[in-house]
Amino acid sequence: MKKLFKVTVMKKAMLSFVALGMLMMSCNDDDAGTTTMDTALNPDTAPKVSIDRFSEAAGTLMVRTASNGLPQANEPIDFDSGAPFITQGLTADGAVVQYYNFDVQPTDPAPIYLFFNEDGTAVEDQLNIVGVIPGDTGYNDFWQVYQVTVPSGFVANTVTSEAELLSAGLEIMKTSTVVNCPVVPDGSIASKRVNSEDTELHRGWYQDQVVYYFSFFEKILDGGSTDMVPLSPIYVSFNINPDDMNPDSGAASGFVTEMGTDQTHNVIATIPSDDDYSPLWLVNVYDNMDFDMVGNLTTAQSSNILATGVATVNCPVVTLN
Repeated sequence: MKKLFKVTVMKKAMLSFVALGMLMMSCNDDDAGTTTMDTALNPDTAPKVSIDRFSEAAGTLMVRTASNGLPQANEPIDFDSGAPFITQGLTADGAVVQYYNFDVQPTDPAPIYLFFNEDGTAVEDQLNIVGVIPGDTGYNDFWQVYQVTVPSGFVANTVTSEAELLSAGLEIMKTSTVVNCPVVPDGSIASKRVNSEDTELHRGWYQDQVVYYFSFFEKILDGGSTDMVPLSPIYVSFNINPDDMNPDSGAASGFVTEMGTDQTHNVIATIPSDDDYSPLWLVNVYDNMDFDMVGNLTTAQSSNILATGVATVNCPVVTLN
């Protein structure tokens, strides 16, 4: 796909992904109404998908137990409520930053399908389609955008599942654009964004049911020729240093914070204005004995690093001070 065309589609996608948020075109097409064809589904009355981000199948660091109070299946999640959903850390130069925690995500994006007319405009009222939800094999908060071109006369929401789409004979073009759209239960809240972005939930289709997701467009990602989600480093320390013999160590013990505050000394290497920024962080763990000396990227990298590349976590930056 030619670069100029890709940039044009990205700009549209933001208006219609606000209809995805500010930059991507249809991740936001949630103003859909009833169409005139009997075979079209109405997203206002269609069943909603049951979502559980904290099941053993879906979660890695955030798995619901009898004692940790993580929301039940299909229960709205308030990501603004504090730990473990939001963390206050430091930027490379030591400024305060906040980021959401959407748990471990793989580097292989999942497909999301956006619908366009032959003239390149978005299909009005058509919801985007995904083929996986949290707990499914291959699910990822990060989605690789596929452009679906429909013929004249196509009626919105007559195609409402990936299986139906792939058997419909429509033109489908894979792009290198990757978007961060975590699927969550209806009613969930994540109101913080680093830019003036849409914070509302958006709707899509999954197996003829309505699915809800957030969009984060602090930076549009490009999977490039590898079709992989880009990575950026983060350096963290835990209350109990990781120990394979102690299940309560590492992430289970929580991040070290300054006394009486929520301020960690977790240091991110990049921010959204950087060319190499990505919200998918490659986690490196430093010795908690070095917590006080770590205040920026230089001191984090010179600390006693206990482990590198231990996980890849979806942590979009949402405030910068």
